[in-house]
Amino acid sequence: MDLQEQIKNFNPFNEQERVDKEMMLEYMNTFKDVLTRENKMCHFTASSWIVNKERTKVLMIYHNIYQFWAWTGGHSDGDDNLLHVALKEAKEESGLEHLKVLSDGIYSLEIVTVDCHIKKGKFVPSHLHLDCCYLLEANENEPLRIKEDENSGVKWIDIDKVTEVTNEPKMVPIYQKLNDKLLELE
Repeated sequence: MDLQEQIKNFNPFNEQERVDKEMMLEYMNTFKDVLTRENKMCHFTASSWIVNKERTKVLMIYHNIYQFWAWTGGHSDGDDNLLHVALKEAKEESGLEHLKVLSDGIYSLEIVTVDCHIKKGKFVPSHLHLDCCYLLEANENEPLRIKEDENSGVKWIDIDKVTEVTNEPKMVPIYQKLNDKLLELE
């Protein structure tokens, strides 16, 4: 199933997801290049909400550019298999080798605003990330490692402390929603 069909079939959890789903589909119909960073206004990313087997902890990375604790993830860069992108990024950014996919398809949809910044010496204008998040499970005893060019920390955080740990206000409601959805799965 292609990405547009996956998003069409996605069942929103709340009003934010319903509106973001609608906007993502509209952007896909409006722009031909939403899978690449060539689209300076909006493009697709894939992220992961990685939990331990007991669902008591979430794996997070300390993002070097944005300077806050965050989920793993990255740009699709032309790959329309966003689960593949999410798994690749999770492994690269955390050092984890063994990840289990828990959600049947996309776990969560978000349109995330990204402020302008400098990346690898180049100016990146403010834009939107059309993010598809996937629910993954990992063994919290598996060795972790940072990816020095992207993050400076990787650690398991108690699930009820996640919204306290991040210092990025726009991510707090997203992370809270991901945890709320997790409770409904149990």
